[in-house]
Amino acid sequence: MPRTRTLNRRTTTTRSDLLLTVLADFDRFLVVAHDNPDPDAITTGWGIFVLIEEKLKRPVRLVGGGAIVRAENRHMVDLLGPPIELLEDIKVPTGTATILVDCGLDSTNHLLARKGIVPVAIIDHHLSNGHPSHVAYRDIRPRVAASASIAASYLREQRIAPQPKLATAMLYALRTETCGYETHHSRLDRSILPWLMARAEPELLAEIENAPLPPEYFGDMVLALQSAFIFDDAALCILPRASGPEIVGEVADLLIRCKGVRRVLCGAIVGEDMLLSARTEKDCGSAAKLVQRTLEGLGRGGGHAHRAGGKIANVGRGAKIRDALYDNLRERWLTACGVNRRRGTRLIAKRAIVENL
Repeated sequence: MPRTRTLNRRTTTTRSDLLLTVLADFDRFLVVAHDNPDPDAITTGWGIFVLIEEKLKRPVRLVGGGAIVRAENRHMVDLLGPPIELLEDIKVPTGTATILVDCGLDSTNHLLARKGIVPVAIIDHHLSNGHPSHVAYRDIRPRVAASASIAASYLREQRIAPQPKLATAMLYALRTETCGYETHHSRLDRSILPWLMARAEPELLAEIENAPLPPEYFGDMVLALQSAFIFDDAALCILPRASGPEIVGEVADLLIRCKGVRRVLCGAIVGEDMLLSARTEKDCGSAAKLVQRTLEGLGRGGGHAHRAGGKIANVGRGAKIRDALYDNLRERWLTACGVNRRRGTRLIAKRAIVENL
């Protein structure tokens, strides 16, 4: 088995040096993104993939579970071609270093968790409950806007100039991670942005952000707006059905912009699972903590201070959520938000819905 080294930060000058020192004892590498990888997970993994290829010159793979769900993200993959493989399961041969990116060890939505494998390294920017000391390398920076900024800084430290498509993907990841009220940029993000912009292709970036949408998307959007209720400053939108998972996060992004709404939970059954997205305004609580309180004992969730998601597994297929589950989610969400009002007001009045049928 590869030997885990005891590291002394005083003997190296950069974090990327520390990572490469840890990885140097291994024969091959597996970079693992969280399930249903978003642009930040994909591009962080891609950056680490390039770092390993350039500096260690040994076999490396980038993998994730599930599917890439949002139209823009699928379009990004089609246009830029990151070397990611989407798998249902993984095998980790002896001598392989596993690197978990854009995901904490306390999360279960990644391929390593399903195998009970503790990664050799973790690179992430999410809020976390801590990481065991037996992980050889940890770079967890919740103040950084995107994990891609961390991966980009490694390339810059090692004097590796990203190719235009990788730079474009990293720039897009930063944009997606700072949308809505998740707008903070750390000193690292601010220094990485112009470095990436000098190497990216603006035309490709614009094309990604204007990805074509299927007709079913617009039906889902209509149903979502008709299903949204406001409880004081908290909104709840549980779609009666959804043709795809991307609508859940996009409706949450839209509803948090509604005047007077400061917290949003949106959900839909997709396949056999209930997928959920939460958003909060600044100074209005942590979206990640609100989701975790809402799903305690039902499912799992996590994310950022103002953008988070969750899942209730195996609730069954069907065109409509069960009344009992809907009532339970509504009660839990409003309790987590500290809202006493239990009778909501429709975002769009029922009369207006009926009159326009």
